[in-house]
Amino acid sequence: MILRKNIIKVFYIFIFSHVFLWTLIPSVSNTNLPLDTIEALAWGSNLDWGFNKHPPFSAFVINIFYTIFGSSDWSYYFLSQICVLISFIFIWELSKDFFSNKIFSLLSLLILETIVFFNYTTPEFNVYVCQLPLKASLVYFFWQGVNNVKLKYWIVIGILSALGVLTHYSFIFIILSLLIYFIFFFKKSKKLIKYFLISLFTFCLILTPHFFWLLENNFETINYAINRTGIESKTFIRHFLNPLIFILKQIGMIILFLIAFLSIVSFKKIKKFSFKSADKKMLFLLSLNLLPIILVFFISLFSGAKIRTMWMSTFYLFFGILFFYYFKKLVNLNKIKNFLYIIIFFFLLSPITYFYISITNETKRTDFPGKEIARLVQNKWDDNFVNDIKIVVGDEWSAGNLSYHLGSRPIWFNDLKDIVNDISEDQGVIYVGNPKILKKICPGVFGEIKPAGYCMIGMR
Repeated sequence: MILRKNIIKVFYIFIFSHVFLWTLIPSVSNTNLPLDTIEALAWGSNLDWGFNKHPPFSAFVINIFYTIFGSSDWSYYFLSQICVLISFIFIWELSKDFFSNKIFSLLSLLILETIVFFNYTTPEFNVYVCQLPLKASLVYFFWQGVNNVKLKYWIVIGILSALGVLTHYSFIFIILSLLIYFIFFFKKSKKLIKYFLISLFTFCLILTPHFFWLLENNFETINYAINRTGIESKTFIRHFLNPLIFILKQIGMIILFLIAFLSIVSFKKIKKFSFKSADKKMLFLLSLNLLPIILVFFISLFSGAKIRTMWMSTFYLFFGILFFYYFKKLVNLNKIKNFLYIIIFFFLLSPITYFYISITNETKRTDFPGKEIARLVQNKWDDNFVNDIKIVVGDEWSAGNLSYHLGSRPIWFNDLKDIVNDISEDQGVIYVGNPKILKKICPGVFGEIKPAGYCMIGMR
């Protein structure tokens, strides 16, 4: 078969086609960047070691892109796909240690196109997309670190673990899963323990600034994450309902994955298949893929926490390797054509669906006239003031859009308490918010562009 002779070519065609398609489609179908991307850009305009919703790393990353590309929407869709691309490359590299036949490496990667976390949801650059390359690379270097005991691997493990936590706290479940494997399933040596402690020190060192930020800001980010779980609810049923919903959602996430996998399975071999005892590689894959889900399930069970679906977006990166490694004897490569048809179908269906929804649904945030509003605000500002707009104050969406679209790239602040009390005219400040309130208290020039009001304070 042609595929078997051109595995590497197919791999590169697949990953770069994915990047091209998922950069192009949202770029031509959306008139405004999605909410989470605008939020990250707003944070990026005023970098700190934490923000009201999330830790800071995604803001650091997106600010690098803004420095290079400015207000070019396509670049942020491209940024998302770079994250996907890097994660796919590390999955591919890791799979080489599990399969002698590269066709299984390819299949374990292609099948990820059946999971929405790696295609449909990726145009919106956010903390979850930012996590993808961090988890994929962490897992790869961890595997190298426990099998080829070298200091460089463990330093990288410490760095990637810290950056993952600085992206979103759910990364802790990945770290815990790897730690459990390390403690229970691997033979220790003095050298390995030493490198582990160095890795731990590196991890803590990088997290230190964020920890002090949390102390100074009353653990605002952690409180936000806890509040999102609905844990403050007093109803007892949530201890059963929320973990049940969590498990059902996880099953729903992999239904298409299972259909694709079954398409290449020889059902004649199932009767002869026996569940073998897990070897070192299998234990690693089970720890990597199942432990995070188990940990989250029991946390939800005991605390009653509601788990957001997107928090699980990184959990399935290595599901392909797990299934093809454990059930390899059931795979019939003569049925590979059926498998590829299914993968190609979903590979094309997802962007087509995204494009259709984008151009037909007119109530989406990505239809927000952010550029036009920024132009109108800038015109009114230029009619009244001589200095630049340096500060915008308001919620991440309304004020964040201004920060992104205005040519001066003003610094974003969430509310008045974040900036000095006495605003001078030369600073160039715009407050964005409720027009009824702003109109009454605005000390400068007031304007309204529905649904927000704009209070402008500048130098005449």
